[in-house]
Amino acid sequence: MTLIVDRPGPGPARPYRFPQVVRRTVAGGQVVAAHLPGQNLAVALLLLDAGAEREPTGKEGLGAVLAKALEEGTAQRDATAYALAIEALGTDLVIGLDWDSFQVSVQVPVDRLAAAVELLAEAVRTPKLDPDDVRRVRDDEATALRMDWANPGPRADAALRADLFGADNRWGRPMYGDPESVAALDVEDVTVFHSEWFIRPGTLVVAGDLERVDLDALGAAAFAGTGGGPVGRGAPIAVTPRDGRRIILVDRPGSVQSTLRLGHPAPHRAHPDHVPMTLAGTVLGGAFTSRLNHLIREVRGYTYGIRGEFGTSRRFGRFAVSSGVQTAVTAPALVEAVGEISRTQETGVTEDELAVARSWRAGQLSVELQSPRAIAAALTTLVVHDLPDDYHARLRESLLAADVAQVSAAAAEHLHPGSLTLVVEGDAALIRDELAAAGLGEIV
Repeated sequence: MTLIVDRPGPGPARPYRFPQVVRRTVAGGQVVAAHLPGQNLAVALLLLDAGAEREPTGKEGLGAVLAKALEEGTAQRDATAYALAIEALGTDLVIGLDWDSFQVSVQVPVDRLAAAVELLAEAVRTPKLDPDDVRRVRDDEATALRMDWANPGPRADAALRADLFGADNRWGRPMYGDPESVAALDVEDVTVFHSEWFIRPGTLVVAGDLERVDLDALGAAAFAGTGGGPVGRGAPIAVTPRDGRRIILVDRPGSVQSTLRLGHPAPHRAHPDHVPMTLAGTVLGGAFTSRLNHLIREVRGYTYGIRGEFGTSRRFGRFAVSSGVQTAVTAPALVEAVGEISRTQETGVTEDELAVARSWRAGQLSVELQSPRAIAAALTTLVVHDLPDDYHARLRESLLAADVAQVSAAAAEHLHPGSLTLVVEGDAALIRDELAAAGLGEIV
């Protein structure tokens, strides 16, 4: 007896309305806010232009160490007193770091927001940075990285990034550094990085009921004692795709599976093709129903899952595919993956595939952008990437309006299967010959 179940089709994307964006200049800094009427929780997020890209080459991991050190007390209070003060407000510091920014946020009831912003600013502007604390935090971070790098994946990720962007560039090295770069940091590296980037005003992002919030007072608290003008962000990094593929083999003797990382450079976040690129990536590898996952997982049975999509930041981007497969099927899995990328680049997407991708991406907006923290995160994209204030208000329509011709054109323009770097972390003795025989590119 055979049971046949038809896959349900996509439903209509639910509408959503992004709140109006409010901007003002306060005490030398910028306040960007969104009004959420009747919302009892509010989020304040201090956004600093102190992302990983600002770290000197060879000093990777500074931002991550400093993020942990901010929790070790301030010039006014030791770690215990600060923890008690922030906990008394029913919140904690949420610290984030990416290539473009350093973010510190609090979420509290609206009537506690002013006090929470004062404590946030105290931690960011006047951290204690006791040498013993900094060294302990650094050592803990290096140990955590050593444990992480003992697993499959981080070495493959680092090899791919270095090949795409050059290991002599900061953006060609791991965002959070590696065990060696972090272990080599000294206290002066951390204090100098703080003095260079954390005393600048930055931007205060606020999401909450603005009728119960004094934005000027919040900005004055967030920017007190700061100085220095804006710094250059640099132009988008142009990386010309290479002529021909190459395979980088990262030896992991005795491994029973191969970790795969495929990629090539791609445009930056604010590129005009961002929406059709996103949809092309979704059809190809960005969802469980994607072409790559269907072929490599469902049809071939080579993996539990494979994902491929465009990842972008302010100055650069990349298309990347990641998966793990059994050692015996390493070469066939790569051949199939490259073939699927090539097919998408050459023939584009179908209306049925695009309908699913459009509905899913647009439908996510009404689900994801519901909380004050999600709204605050969306506001940061406007600041970091210089996007218009109505960007999120128009995003749903932009996704739903993208047609097959636009998305297929983006796939043709921004997918480069002939320029892929194929990183394979696995048992080189078992897979080298088959990789060479597959003819996918020279082996490094």
